[in-house]
Amino acid sequence: MSACCDAASDRQTPPWVRRFREIFAWVLPSAILVFAPKCPACLAAHVTLWTGLGLSLSTATWLRWMLLLLCGAALLFLMVERLDRIGAISSSLKKETEQ
Repeated sequence: MSACCDAASDRQTPPWVRRFREIFAWVLPSAILVFAPKCPACLAAHVTLWTGLGLSLSTATWLRWMLLLLCGAALLFLMVERLDRIGAISSSLKKETEQ
């Protein structure tokens, strides 16, 4: 590896940047879940209002479910990552395998 690659890998991201990214990763899917329209017709109206693109009701229904599933999966991933970081998952798995 060249010297410039070694120097680039030595740089650390400042702690406040990492903390901001972590908070933003939690806030974004949570805000989408909170502010997502609850009915497909409302979602179609919002998309039309903000982008000018018209959506059929079936497309809006599909899009709404995909948006909810994607946000739920993102939050689940963040919860598992956080629990793994604090060691809750690995310690409980070790206890189960020892028994």
